[in-house]
Amino acid sequence: MKLSGQVKPISYLKAHASEMIRTLKDNPQPVVITLNGEAKAILQEVAQYEETQETLALLKVLALTNRQVEEGKLRPASESFARIHKRLAANQS
Repeated sequence: MKLSGQVKPISYLKAHASEMIRTLKDNPQPVVITLNGEAKAILQEVAQYEETQETLALLKVLALTNRQVEEGKLRPASESFARIHKRLAANQS
Protein backbone atom coordinates (compact mmCIF):
# COMPACT_ATOMS: atom_id res chain seq x y z
CA MET A 1 0.00 0.00 0.00
CA LYS A 2 1.46 3.33 -1.05
CA LEU A 3 0.72 6.14 1.38
CA SER A 4 2.71 8.90 -0.33
CA GLY A 5 -0.42 10.43 -1.88
CA GLN A 6 -2.21 10.39 1.45
CA VAL A 7 0.11 12.58 3.53
CA LYS A 8 -1.29 15.67 5.23
CA PRO A 9 0.19 18.03 7.82
CA ILE A 10 -1.53 18.32 11.16
CA SER A 11 -2.52 21.89 10.30
CA TYR A 12 -4.57 20.53 7.38
CA LEU A 13 -6.23 18.01 9.69
CA LYS A 14 -7.10 20.78 12.16
CA ALA A 15 -8.67 22.89 9.42
CA HIS A 16 -10.44 20.07 7.57
CA ALA A 17 -11.10 17.34 10.16
CA SER A 18 -14.77 16.71 9.37
CA GLU A 19 -14.12 16.73 5.62
CA MET A 20 -11.24 14.26 6.00
CA ILE A 21 -13.34 11.91 8.11
CA ARG A 22 -16.18 12.00 5.60
CA THR A 23 -13.68 11.28 2.80
CA LEU A 24 -12.51 8.11 4.58
CA LYS A 25 -15.88 6.50 3.84
CA ASP A 26 -15.42 6.94 0.07
CA ASN A 27 -11.65 6.42 0.03
CA PRO A 28 -10.69 4.01 2.81
CA GLN A 29 -6.94 4.57 2.31
CA PRO A 30 -5.25 5.63 5.55
CA VAL A 31 -3.96 9.19 5.77
CA VAL A 32 -0.53 9.88 7.25
CA ILE A 33 -0.54 12.92 9.53
CA THR A 34 2.75 14.78 9.83
CA LEU A 35 4.08 17.08 12.50
CA ASN A 36 7.07 19.23 11.59
CA GLY A 37 7.54 17.17 8.44
CA GLU A 38 7.66 13.80 10.22
CA ALA A 39 4.97 11.12 10.04
CA LYS A 40 3.36 10.94 13.50
CA ALA A 41 -0.07 9.38 13.14
CA ILE A 42 -2.41 7.49 10.84
CA LEU A 43 -6.03 8.44 10.29
CA GLN A 44 -8.15 5.57 9.02
CA GLU A 45 -11.75 4.41 8.94
CA VAL A 46 -12.80 2.28 11.93
CA ALA A 47 -13.87 -0.68 9.77
CA GLN A 48 -10.46 -0.70 8.07
CA TYR A 49 -8.72 -0.53 11.46
CA GLU A 50 -10.80 -3.45 12.77
CA GLU A 51 -10.00 -5.49 9.66
CA THR A 52 -6.30 -4.78 10.14
CA GLN A 53 -6.46 -5.85 13.79
CA GLU A 54 -8.27 -9.09 12.89
CA THR A 55 -5.65 -9.82 10.23
CA LEU A 56 -2.84 -9.23 12.72
CA ALA A 57 -4.51 -11.54 15.24
CA LEU A 58 -4.78 -14.32 12.64
CA LEU A 59 -1.13 -13.84 11.65
CA LYS A 60 -0.11 -14.13 15.30
CA VAL A 61 -2.07 -17.39 15.62
CA LEU A 62 -0.39 -18.72 12.47
CA ALA A 63 3.06 -17.76 13.75
CA LEU A 64 2.37 -19.45 17.09
CA THR A 65 1.10 -22.57 15.32
CA ASN A 66 4.18 -22.69 13.08
CA ARG A 67 6.44 -22.36 16.12
CA GLN A 68 4.62 -25.21 17.88
CA VAL A 69 4.95 -27.41 14.78
CA GLU A 70 8.68 -26.64 14.58
CA GLU A 71 9.04 -27.55 18.28
CA GLY A 72 7.22 -30.83 17.71
CA LYS A 73 4.30 -29.89 19.95
CA LEU A 74 1.76 -31.89 17.97
CA ARG A 75 -0.81 -34.53 18.77
CA PRO A 76 -2.90 -36.66 16.44
CA ALA A 77 -6.31 -35.26 15.51
CA SER A 78 -8.01 -38.37 16.89
CA GLU A 79 -6.46 -37.70 20.30
CA SER A 80 -7.53 -34.06 20.22
CA PHE A 81 -11.10 -34.96 19.29
CA ALA A 82 -11.22 -37.60 22.02
CA ARG A 83 -10.18 -34.97 24.59
CA ILE A 84 -12.86 -32.58 23.30
CA HIS A 85 -15.55 -35.29 23.47
CA LYS A 86 -14.46 -36.14 27.00
CA ARG A 87 -14.73 -32.49 28.10
CA LEU A 88 -18.14 -32.12 26.49
CA ALA A 89 -19.37 -35.29 28.21
CA ALA A 90 -18.07 -34.04 31.57
CA ASN A 91 -19.80 -30.68 31.11
CA GLN A 92 -23.14 -32.34 30.29
CA SER A 93 -23.11 -34.40 33.49
